Amino acid sequence: MIVRDKIMQKLKSMNSRRNFLKKTGLVSLGVVAAASCKNIAKEEGKTKRLVTPVKPLALSTWRNGIPANEAAWEVLKNGGRALDAVEAGVMVVEGDPNDMSVGYGGRPDRDGIVTLDACIMDEHGNCGSVAAIENIKHPISVARKVMEETPHVMLAGDGALQFALEQGFKKENLLTDKARKEWEEWRKTSDYKPLINIENHDTIGMLAIDQKGDISGSCTTSGLAYKMHGRVGDSPIIGAGMFCDNEVGGAVATGMGEMMMKTLGSFLIVEFMRQGRTPQEAVEEAIRRIVKKVPDYQKFQTGYLAVNKEGEVGAYCIHKGFNYALYVNGENKLIDSDYYLKGNK
Repeated sequence: MIVRDKIMQKLKSMNSRRNFLKKTGLVSLGVVAAASCKNIAKEEGKTKRLVTPVKPLALSTWRNGIPANEAAWEVLKNGGRALDAVEAGVMVVEGDPNDMSVGYGGRPDRDGIVTLDACIMDEHGNCGSVAAIENIKHPISVARKVMEETPHVMLAGDGALQFALEQGFKKENLLTDKARKEWEEWRKTSDYKPLINIENHDTIGMLAIDQKGDISGSCTTSGLAYKMHGRVGDSPIIGAGMFCDNEVGGAVATGMGEMMMKTLGSFLIVEFMRQGRTPQEAVEEAIRRIVKKVPDYQKFQTGYLAVNKEGEVGAYCIHKGFNYALYVNGENKLIDSDYYLKGNK
């Protein structure tokens, strides 16, 4: 609770900085964590990457990853644990009513109810998640409690809410006036159509490497806007929305959750890296897997973000428009991801 109290105090102090951070411009995709320290060598006829590990490091999906990374970096720079960093980081976005795809202020389902999904995973392979939880502003912290205080991995719906209240979390109304007005306008037509790169079905996914070289990950969302009540996407599912292995690296996903659920993309990416692929090679192959398996893939956006133990980063998506925030070596930058349809229209 001491760490969590410090996180909440830090979130309050960061509010005045958020407007400045949101003005951060885009930078080249070529600025990747380990790009400047990578060498190539030959070993027994094979190419081997000799990489100086980069640590600490914070990595998040989308523009809202800039303030999320700032909070995570406050933990990491002081020698804190990656697990605390990925919780602190996404809590910033969960608590921001202006972000309408995550936490407080998230767009509701078609019945006007805000339901949230989240998962978290530490360097030991421990994990916890909550699905379709209502009235709790920080589902990522409930997910951590599931991991640390129960024998389970996932709690859902009323059971997740009951557990959260028993753990001391406060019940709050998460439907803001802005989100309610948008929902009321949507009800006039009730036309359900996920929009590519529009903030109605995105997440905040985060990966971090601490000074010890340990990796943890988190993922949290309010899910598809105007979804069927009870719908759960990839974000709380270990191996779909997020997966980490401290021997290899980690991956997070964003976009249309059903796409990642059908291919378990985050787990797949980590396994590709285990086999020796770079994070960039791994995320590209995971997107190609979706393209191969899902006939109507062009109707949806899916993006992956990955990092290995050396701090090399990879990002790839289907459509143009996905970006991510990388905080390393004292710099917090927003980077455009490469995308599949650029060369495969």
